Amino acid sequence: MMLPNSFQARITSVLILLLLVVVGALYVAVQTATNVAVRSQAREQLDVGTRVFEQLLDVRGRQLHDAVQVLAADFGFKAAAASDDSATIRSALANHGARINASAVMMLGLDGSLEVSTDPRISGQVAARLSDQVMAQQRAGAQIFLMPIGDSIYLLVQATVNAPLPIARVMMGFKVDEVFARELRDLTLLELTLVASQADQPAIWISTLSAATQALLQDDMQVELAAADDMMLVGAERYLGQRLVLASGDGFQVQALLHKSMTQAQQAFAPLDRNILLIALAALLASLGGALLLARTISQPVRRLAAVAERVGQGDYQMPLELHRSDELGSLAKAFHSMQLSIAERERQLAHNALHDPLTGLPNRTLALERLGSAIAAGRPTALLYVGVGNLRAVNDSCGPGASDLALQQLSQRLQGSLRPGDSLAQLMTSELLLLLENSDGDSAIVVGDRLQQLLSQPLLIGNQEVMLDCCVGIAAFPADGETPDDLLRRASIAMQDAAQLPGRLQMYERGRDAAHQRQIRLIRDLRLAPDNAELLLHYQPKLDIAAGQVRQAEALLRWQHPQLGMISPGEFIPLAERTGSIQSLTAWVIEESLRQLREWNGRGLHVQLSLNISTEDLVDPKLPTRVSQLLARYQVPGEQLIFEITESGVMVNPTLALQVLHDLRDLGISLSVDDFGTGYSSLTQLKRMPVQELKIDQSFIRDLDDDSEDAVIVRSTIDMSHSLGLKVVAEGVELACSLRLLERWQCDAAQGYLISRPLPAAAFEAWIAQPLQPPVRKPS
Repeated sequence: MMLPNSFQARITSVLILLLLVVVGALYVAVQTATNVAVRSQAREQLDVGTRVFEQLLDVRGRQLHDAVQVLAADFGFKAAAASDDSATIRSALANHGARINASAVMMLGLDGSLEVSTDPRISGQVAARLSDQVMAQQRAGAQIFLMPIGDSIYLLVQATVNAPLPIARVMMGFKVDEVFARELRDLTLLELTLVASQADQPAIWISTLSAATQALLQDDMQVELAAADDMMLVGAERYLGQRLVLASGDGFQVQALLHKSMTQAQQAFAPLDRNILLIALAALLASLGGALLLARTISQPVRRLAAVAERVGQGDYQMPLELHRSDELGSLAKAFHSMQLSIAERERQLAHNALHDPLTGLPNRTLALERLGSAIAAGRPTALLYVGVGNLRAVNDSCGPGASDLALQQLSQRLQGSLRPGDSLAQLMTSELLLLLENSDGDSAIVVGDRLQQLLSQPLLIGNQEVMLDCCVGIAAFPADGETPDDLLRRASIAMQDAAQLPGRLQMYERGRDAAHQRQIRLIRDLRLAPDNAELLLHYQPKLDIAAGQVRQAEALLRWQHPQLGMISPGEFIPLAERTGSIQSLTAWVIEESLRQLREWNGRGLHVQLSLNISTEDLVDPKLPTRVSQLLARYQVPGEQLIFEITESGVMVNPTLALQVLHDLRDLGISLSVDDFGTGYSSLTQLKRMPVQELKIDQSFIRDLDDDSEDAVIVRSTIDMSHSLGLKVVAEGVELACSLRLLERWQCDAAQGYLISRPLPAAAFEAWIAQPLQPPVRKPS
């Protein structure tokens, strides 16, 4: 069944419509050409008929002229006319008229009076009027006269009877009647209508038309007939006409109308019209069949393609598409099939990518949570080992770009090789992986985690370099540590973060750690807004110049006054800032606030050199010197009043860039100090390359320093070494007076710690430094 709005119906309709337009145009063209040809032919027939009509009248007129001349010259007739012999005159008129079948012969006096007439309908009055009209026509040069006489039309000629002087006039005429009109129709195949009008008589109509048609012509078309010389409508029949004015005079007019029936003429072409219609109907039926076949040939493959496309839209890419055709539709089917296969492959790839990590090919977080949810729903004990890699950035810096990707790929392969049947491995984030151990509790997970740490501690080969990854493992188990996938994953992540602070880098989740984790999340979130909310402040810890016994320096220490949680320890929020990337904004705030405070103190005559801690991220920021230079200019503080404290480990992240930044800072007049010296890997070669002026011994060596402690040798040798390198030495964490005396004996340059003073707010520091320095005593903790 063909639907009205279907593609097949539209193709069929278009083809049929085109054919109808062509056939219609052809039919109209043929009809137009036929009408033009018929009208042209009719016009030619009218022209020929006019000439035939005129020649016929001329022939009849010459017959009359010859006959009347013979009559007027007849001796007997002239004698009878001279003697007024009526009987002889009448006989002669009748005889001569009968010879040429004249309808009327009459003799008139010279005054126009009627003497004798063979037609009794011609009275004396009619003869007198006729004589006047003939004489008027003759004076105009006419020799043959066509005039109405009574209810008839006559063709007349006139001659004068001389004996030897004119004694009378003889007039002879033919009656123009239906016989004459039919004769003309037989000769020309034209209809003839003669109309004579007289002033005091009704019009005379002589026509070859049928009585009914003539009646219509007389009743309805008299006005049009009188003026028409082209197309006219008589009843239901069309005629092409041509009007001739045959005679006109005082009170009369005779005109002829030649008609050619266009309706009858066109009937000759009726078979042609029927043939055209039959041909058009046959072509229409053939085209309809061809259009239906063509439409079905096109629409069936299209419907097939549409059905397959609908199934593809529903996600079914396996529906076969077979069109064994060599035309464009076959090419379309092949392209569609290729697209179907491509979509299926792309769908499979997208589904795989949606659930797998593109780098390692491992299941991602979504698939891991789905598998964990399935295990929980089935009630199977499951342990999670959350693996975090902490030094991927260092791997990239040391081995070049892309090294971390290679390390993760090798790490994932190594971990996959250690999986037991039923276990699975997933990539949660760039540096975080997850092992799901089904049918395992916490104790068995610790055993697996310990074995896993031994595996992770083995070096990886990246290019030609061996790389050690710093991996931490956190463990959480179902159902002991949570009953939902999100809870278990979060607690395993908390355990992993706790493991990062332990030497063994392995930690089982401990109850209650959620609150601490939530606190960390809140601190991380609020720390970004702390500078703008005026929650940060600086405390200043004095640094004692041991030799001079004066305080000329201080260290600016950052504090955070949280609006709800109160004072937050730097040991808590500084590591969070370093881990989340907020440390640079904190450093920027510390530098600007320190310069503002120095300008204020300088204005009051208090000149202090401030030490500020610079993070690792700031050390590798090439824009840091520019920002510091702009701040120095804005607050009008000399660079010599600043000491930037750095760590050796910070410089080692990117030594080339860090050294360039340090040299640029040094060019501003800022002093540089190595902080926490001795707590990590210390390189004398690297220390010599750095443009530093000061070295700070970590408080872990100073806090319990005395003559008998193991730290005494380290501290004393460090002071001697630093002095030999031209560096000043600062000991931090001084809490005992004996420690201060030892430092003085070993010629340490400066000391800071609770023995001297706690970190103080700006106003308290200013008041403290204004007081005389008291002998050092142990300060309470």
